[in-house]
Amino acid sequence: MSPGDKALIVNDIEQTGVKVVPAAAGATQPSEAQGPARISTGSTGLDDILGGGFDADRIYLYEGRPGTGKTTLAMQFLLEGARRGEQTLYITLSESRVELAVVAQRHGWSIEGIDVFELLSPEALLNPDHEMTVLHPAEMELNETTRLVFDRVEATNPSRVVFDSLSEMRLLAQNPLRYRRQILALKHFFAGRRCTVVLLDDLSSAQTDLQVHSISHGVVLLEQLAIDYGAERRRLRVIKMRGIRFRGGFHDFTIETGGLAIYPRLVAAEHHAAFTTERTPSGNAALDELLGGGLERGTNVLLMGAAGVGKSTLALTYAVAAAARGERAVVFAFDEGRGTIIARARALGMALDAALDSGLIRIRQIDPAELSPGEFAYQVRAAVEEHQARVVIIDSLNGYLNAMPDGRFLVLQMHELLSYLSQMGVLSIMILAQHGMIGTTETPLDVSYLSDAVVMLRYFEVAGTIRRALSVMKKRSGAHEHTIREFRLTHEGIAIGDPLAAFTGILSGNPVYTGSPEPLLAGGGARDG
Repeated sequence: MSPGDKALIVNDIEQTGVKVVPAAAGATQPSEAQGPARISTGSTGLDDILGGGFDADRIYLYEGRPGTGKTTLAMQFLLEGARRGEQTLYITLSESRVELAVVAQRHGWSIEGIDVFELLSPEALLNPDHEMTVLHPAEMELNETTRLVFDRVEATNPSRVVFDSLSEMRLLAQNPLRYRRQILALKHFFAGRRCTVVLLDDLSSAQTDLQVHSISHGVVLLEQLAIDYGAERRRLRVIKMRGIRFRGGFHDFTIETGGLAIYPRLVAAEHHAAFTTERTPSGNAALDELLGGGLERGTNVLLMGAAGVGKSTLALTYAVAAAARGERAVVFAFDEGRGTIIARARALGMALDAALDSGLIRIRQIDPAELSPGEFAYQVRAAVEEHQARVVIIDSLNGYLNAMPDGRFLVLQMHELLSYLSQMGVLSIMILAQHGMIGTTETPLDVSYLSDAVVMLRYFEVAGTIRRALSVMKKRSGAHEHTIREFRLTHEGIAIGDPLAAFTGILSGNPVYTGSPEPLLAGGGARDG
């Protein structure tokens, strides 16, 4: 910064008639070695992303287009301070106190503990004493605005301040240099006070305008994305945060009653739990035998096959078996309704009702059009860490794919989610529906390389009837049977027959049968499942 610029800044501060004062006598200051104290942002999710919150007595910037949630997040910051008994100040150049009170009321909040200072209110605009400063010229008007801010801060001595918003100050400045001078004046004024400031900016300036970024201690960007179908998606990203290690990348969030619900991006490396890699039986001896004794904890299995072949029923078998052992399981149903799942389990003789009543099994019905990937990962974490689920079923990956704003990243997100579940000792069961029923089938997404085990379910035709076959294509954690077996969905659950040794070409969709009928299960008809 040139000496001339420094003189201009000093001149701006002097024109307001206020002085930069140090903290009150007796106030404790953190040592340089310890660094500034950390304070909560008022949002649990943002605190998690920042590893504990903001450094106190610094200036931060929330930026984003109108409607992204900046004001709501800023009010959470002030409400957290009011809850702790701190003096808080909301400086607004756009919204009135009445408008802010309505927003707070709809979130279930009260702004009684927040000092709301309306700059350029109707009374000020009509006051003859402010005629020259409000209307003309621009620089006098801007200096008057800054002076009013300084006066109010000195009068109330707040520890948390929100300035809403910089776009109005930018309009008053009319000149980039004058605007930067005023922002620097604000920074130098607050630098001498025990005060944490959050500035709001609606990005009305050009994308290359990074003046406020350079003087802010941290910058949080909020975005709202419109997708072709379904609800809008919101996400935030911490662009910079001096001296604070934060979780980078985009983090999904929603605006709920009570504020922003922020879902920090899942990083599997941050989560580990001690567990034994024992086998988790399915409750079906023949199925466990096919899988070499069963599936191990901390592994995942992919069930692939055409629609209706029995993938969901096979997965539900593991959930019911877990409940019988007193363990918890959760089913994330993207494709089927809760009622359909319960009705099918009853028809197959599964003890699902009792497990649901006891809370050992939970069914979470997911609407892909309304759910972001970050929120889904958060729900999975809540099921594992709060509900203590030991079996997680995702039914299906096709529905999960539809929830993604960009399908290119589905495999990356699924990799992180599966790594997390593995490190928490959870058995994960994924279902993937293939395109086509009989003959050649196609997989919409290849995630087989992420899977510890892959089980293929297929239809095949014999003597004018439709049969079902399953085989274990892959199992990393141990040996497995390499045969193809027929199975049926009966009133007593899944019945698995002997290996189909007399068949060739079942997996290709064009089986050739040359043997006797003994290998087939009796009673060729099979129930849909």
